[in-house]
Amino acid sequence: MEKNLLFIVNPASGKGQISQNLMNITDIFIKAGYRVRLHTTQDHLDAKNLVTSEGENYDLIVAAGGDGTLSEVIGGVLRLENRVKIGYIPCGSTNDFANSLQLPKQPVRAARVITDGVPFRCDTGSFNDRNFNYVAAFGAFTDVSYETPQENKNMFGHLAYIIEGMSRLPKLPSYEMKITCDGETISGNFILGMIMNSNFVGGIKGDRLVKADLSDGLFELLLFETPSNILDLQGIITSLIRGESEGKGYFLKKVKEVTVETDDEIKWTLDGEFGGNDKKAKIEVIEHAVDIMVAKDNKAISAADSDDKE
Repeated sequence: MEKNLLFIVNPASGKGQISQNLMNITDIFIKAGYRVRLHTTQDHLDAKNLVTSEGENYDLIVAAGGDGTLSEVIGGVLRLENRVKIGYIPCGSTNDFANSLQLPKQPVRAARVITDGVPFRCDTGSFNDRNFNYVAAFGAFTDVSYETPQENKNMFGHLAYIIEGMSRLPKLPSYEMKITCDGETISGNFILGMIMNSNFVGGIKGDRLVKADLSDGLFELLLFETPSNILDLQGIITSLIRGESEGKGYFLKKVKEVTVETDDEIKWTLDGEFGGNDKKAKIEVIEHAVDIMVAKDNKAISAADSDDKE
């Protein structure tokens, strides 16, 4: 029996590599027994709105784009009564979540993982009345991903984020806030905070420090206090390089629920996209929220683990 596949492509992502492979990818899906509908995203939230309104008509929904495109597709699937399986072809500049899932960066290989792989039941998160996939963040450099021009991302890749981030160093803001995580309250001044479900953030591999399990019902909370001088900042950087889970000026904790409160609105980033300005943010883990296709021989997520979560 023929199955239906919705293929959502963000043509602006990455260096246009996906457009060069569309025929081969579509052929792989058809040979796997799918009737394919191709949709190119037109604007912000287009993918989410399409999946929300029509997603239940499909057996599989494939997102080709960056982490933001995948986040929109997942946000749409979460609104469906029957949550459709998701395939991901990473085509962005950093592809943090795809790296955590060990998905191939080559589009045709990623398509074969979708047709030949196994579903992995993955956690995702809620942020007030919105959803995010793998990271909610505030503070230093967190807006770099969505304020860096797309043409720079396409030309320079991850280097574009580094160039943009370096320009921010002389004017890092500090935020006074109260953070409540699973009943524990932390108050202080912070320059950066991340609630994440990934071993990669901003294209940087952080598994020496963060060892995320994408299906354990917990996210990692990483907070950086405002350094009083350049020596304190250097000490924080040294501790991070060493992979120390706790050090002077920062700490890491596994959490299920986090509430962040401030007197002034702060900018939030959700999966590399602008997430709004909020004085209060409640972040919760949605355990085993969606099924994402991964390779059978995935070293981080075994097929047996996937089957156990069915």
